[in-house]
Amino acid sequence: MTRDISLTLAIDGMTCASCVARVEAALTAVDGVVNAHANLASETARVVFHDPATPAALVAALADAGYPAVTQQHRLAIENMSCGSCVGRVERALLAHPGVVTATVNLPAEEATVSFLPEVTSLAAVIAASTEAGYPAASADQPGSAAAPAEDRKAAERTHLGRMTLIAALLTLPVFVMEMGAHVIPDLHHLIVRSIGTQASWLIQFVLTTIVLAWPGRQFFLKGWPALVKGAPDMNSLVALGTSAAWGFSVVATFAPGVLPQGTRVVYFEAAAVIVTLILLGRYLEARAKGRTGAAITKLLGLRAKTARVERDGAVVDVPVEDIVTGDILHIRPGEKIATDGAVIKGASYVDESMITGEPVPVEKADGAEVVGGTINGTGALVVRATKVGDDTMLSQIIRMVEEAQSARLPIQDLVNRITLWFVPAVMAVAGVTVVAWLVFGPDPALSFALVAGVAVLIIACPCAMGLATPTSIMVGTGRAAELGVLFRQGDALQSLHGVRTVALDKTGTLTQGRPELTDMQTANGFDAAEVLRLVASVEASSEHPIAQAIVRKAEADGLAPAAPENFDAITGYGVIATVDGRQVLVGADRLMTREGIDLGDLAPTAAAFGTQGKTPLFAAIDGRLAAVIAVADPIKPGTPQAIAALHDLGLKVAMITGDNRATAEAIARELGIDTVRAEVLPDGKVDVIARLKEGGVRVAFVGDGINDAPALASADVGIAIGTGTDVAIEAADVVLMSGDLRGVVNALHVSKATMRNIRQNLFWAFGYNALLIPVAAGVFYPLSGLLLSPALAAGAMALSSIFVLSNALRLRWIKPAGAAPRTPPAPPARAGHHRPAHAH
Repeated sequence: MTRDISLTLAIDGMTCASCVARVEAALTAVDGVVNAHANLASETARVVFHDPATPAALVAALADAGYPAVTQQHRLAIENMSCGSCVGRVERALLAHPGVVTATVNLPAEEATVSFLPEVTSLAAVIAASTEAGYPAASADQPGSAAAPAEDRKAAERTHLGRMTLIAALLTLPVFVMEMGAHVIPDLHHLIVRSIGTQASWLIQFVLTTIVLAWPGRQFFLKGWPALVKGAPDMNSLVALGTSAAWGFSVVATFAPGVLPQGTRVVYFEAAAVIVTLILLGRYLEARAKGRTGAAITKLLGLRAKTARVERDGAVVDVPVEDIVTGDILHIRPGEKIATDGAVIKGASYVDESMITGEPVPVEKADGAEVVGGTINGTGALVVRATKVGDDTMLSQIIRMVEEAQSARLPIQDLVNRITLWFVPAVMAVAGVTVVAWLVFGPDPALSFALVAGVAVLIIACPCAMGLATPTSIMVGTGRAAELGVLFRQGDALQSLHGVRTVALDKTGTLTQGRPELTDMQTANGFDAAEVLRLVASVEASSEHPIAQAIVRKAEADGLAPAAPENFDAITGYGVIATVDGRQVLVGADRLMTREGIDLGDLAPTAAAFGTQGKTPLFAAIDGRLAAVIAVADPIKPGTPQAIAALHDLGLKVAMITGDNRATAEAIARELGIDTVRAEVLPDGKVDVIARLKEGGVRVAFVGDGINDAPALASADVGIAIGTGTDVAIEAADVVLMSGDLRGVVNALHVSKATMRNIRQNLFWAFGYNALLIPVAAGVFYPLSGLLLSPALAAGAMALSSIFVLSNALRLRWIKPAGAAPRTPPAPPARAGHHRPAHAH
């Protein structure tokens, strides 16, 4: 009879009695749950259960019901992992620990991401579970905090592997020359026989090979044999078993030849020594390549400033960045790196934010502007008040997102892990069958042939390439994406984005700048454009309306100084009227002109044309005469047309979903060549539109930036948030674009497609390599061609397999961006807003 287990879970999202009922219903529906009682006041649920129910099943049921259990997530640095089967064993050990809900292991990063119930277990206990399984673990939680020590450790490991490889090569060379050289060059064989004799040659080979196995090669035995004894053999076990068999047979042939059948007295010392040397060389090259897969994190860490000039006790002093607190006043000199996120309170400069956003054009910063830690100040001096420090800064959040994306496991990896977990035992079984088959059916000397074939199978079948195929591509791909200003917040978005067929876009702040600008002005005969703009801006300067501010910004950009208006009057629904420099100025819709008896004349068709283009026409009259028609619109971002064209080139459909009026939306859609338009859609309606776009199994990505876009971002197959948008939108998204340029969407798609293509190439190579070469190593071609693979060649092929996978993954570092950012004059950034282009003074 199974024992009942009682567990209390902290739960998010319970707000009323109906929530309690839903939580209890979700839990009791899990097979094995005896009873469940939810407490709204304490936001907990007490569950009594037995097999087959598990904490992970309870957590999954709550998540499906929309009431997620509170879990803790931690990153662990894992040692001693050497192949894909190690990944499976670490995950199995972690998931077997009570309270652990999920565990994802990344072989190239040598890390695990673990989620567990804090009511059941602790971080220390989870670490102990991995260590007890033979894979020592340590916390690597702070974003980037483990990167430097881990890099130091990996650098030391590379150095050690390089030294051991050199030692093994120097000791192996004489063995290889005496044995293999004697076979290839008959004169060398006769020279050895005449000078020192065959027995002495074998004794020298025994000594040198034993040193190779006991010194550079001891790591294979220290890790391989214990794993074999535990019934969980790994790649080290294959090497240890194969080299031990070759060395043991040779020792018997050297010191007790009478034990062996007639005609089988040969030695394979050179095979054992060469196997160790080549695998060490492969691991050294692999370690060097792995170091380059994490280049993106290293580069991001390098952006952090070390010190800052801070006001303390009335003086400006240099302090370590770690000592900066929120509210500190920082003095940034020209050319200096900005130490932390903050707001400019004095000074003006242009700041290079390309390392954060990917956009090369420096951004103007003045009073009130936000700056980001890690960016480079230009030629001006700035005084900045620190607003976010430490782990709260944007750079730290970016590092955290990249680390989480790099440690993510795509759905395709689950199949790989299941295969590699059982692959090594299967290979050992194949090697055993190979030995028996040669002993029974092989020609004389059957024992020698059986040994060669069995060892070759053990060595060539290492699953390293399988284990590295997916995570290395993910690491390099997401790292390159970060360099292009694209952050994958959810690792599986990398695979999901690959299958997207329709990209739906919000309009305001996504396709457009997010605030109105004066785009056109046509003056009537007898009026000077600059003078008209100055007078109109003087009137509009008294208004806070976004369109009025657009006119004022245009006048300021043209160097026109507005005058103080007199007798200002706002006429609701019509416009405004005021006196400027003794002249009466009216600004408003056509109905204001009609009311005042002013003929629109030749400018009426121009105003109508502006309207069909999605622009808002305004009229200006001076001293009772029509002076100009002005068009105000939310302008399309410079990179938007190129981005839409690139999406079409990728074979994707593009849809626009907006709350704006239909005429404006359709005008923009015509200009950009957008396929589908859904206008005048309320925020809740965007979710329904996306549901309709997804009909027929079409995968849809939605791109937005505002609070009202959050539901749509969450409901799409892939949500892509513009990084200049709201925090709510970013939190709801799977992918974040650090800049407001829509070409980032194209970059994200390029990275996704290139990474998935790279993963398929790696998996094809890894599985194809084993499928082809295991039979070759077993000797299936020997009856036809006399071909039997040497164990030494098998070791070289195995090492090359891993190096090929890593080298192929590293090609992702050179994914080209969708296009250079436009070289427009820098302007202060603005938070994306949602303004309907209508004028209602």
